[in-house]
Amino acid sequence: MSQKTPRSFFKPLSIGAPEPYRELPVKLERMIHFVPPHLDKVRAKVPDMAPTVDVILANLEDAIPADAKDAARAGAIEMANMYDWQGKGTGFWSRVNCLNSPWFQDDVSELVLKAGHQLDVIMLPKVEGPWDIHFADQYVAQLEAKAGLTRPILFHAILETAEGVARVEEIALASPRMQGISLGPADLAASRKMKTTRVGGGHPFYRVIEDPKEDGSARLSAQQDPWHYTIARLVDACRMAGINAFYGPFGDIGDLEACEQQFRNAFLLGCAGTWSLHPSQIAVAKRVFSPDPEEVKFARKILAAMPDGSGVAMIDGKMQDDATWKQAKVISDLADLVASKDPDLAAAYAG
Repeated sequence: MSQKTPRSFFKPLSIGAPEPYRELPVKLERMIHFVPPHLDKVRAKVPDMAPTVDVILANLEDAIPADAKDAARAGAIEMANMYDWQGKGTGFWSRVNCLNSPWFQDDVSELVLKAGHQLDVIMLPKVEGPWDIHFADQYVAQLEAKAGLTRPILFHAILETAEGVARVEEIALASPRMQGISLGPADLAASRKMKTTRVGGGHPFYRVIEDPKEDGSARLSAQQDPWHYTIARLVDACRMAGINAFYGPFGDIGDLEACEQQFRNAFLLGCAGTWSLHPSQIAVAKRVFSPDPEEVKFARKILAAMPDGSGVAMIDGKMQDDATWKQAKVISDLADLVASKDPDLAAAYAG
């Protein structure tokens, strides 16, 4: 048998470790804001920034120089103790270095032992298969038991290799610790040998073009999204497993219009949130990953007309049935979650 039985799947992997969650905690995670913990000036801004975002992530991996890894790890532990993350409702995550790096074990052990009481999620980069999750799962359980933690720390994987995409369903189902998976477009592009140096977003060479015209005039063409297939597959794998899908980084910090469009594509396809690499992207993610007030009002019309989700109703000239009731419920439930944290949107949704 290659998989655990249902009962053993939810057993702690170490004596004294906390019981795994059977259902994910319901949390608003529209943006995961990356912070380089080795930079004193940036780290000092964390307590003021925390109330403005859904998740703060202490980044220990890419973009942290090799000679700053120890300082970043120490900075992440300091960040854990600079704010009441559990009490005030902003998620505190950390992206550790990949499993085959010389820093992984120290990253995980120090975070769990010294910051595990505040840490919600460990982000695992370059996950290629369920074996990566299984190794980290057992290791973290032992550390949780040693630290005396009473709640489990969750895992968030990054989809960054062709093998990871090919095995994304297995990764999503690998452990009850799995909280979600993000797209990592830069490393994935390299793994696939895609011919681009962009980090996410579209590409002017990836287009469709209309047929030649008899008069020889210019043919219309439109730029396409090279990440559409991957995001759709990621969403399906995550929703099958009952976890959340996320878009990852959008690298062109100066192009907020393109950033917003990429985020919007991901939101429409089912992603719960995205990464923000610069403070300017926070507002974009907050706007995009919160449902539009007009859409919320229409969704709630459907729910009001069909309280038990059965039957058929005509609303504003559009037929509604049990399938559209389910669609409306997705939007209405998300609006309720957003409203619980955002007073301005709460008023807009109630209007």
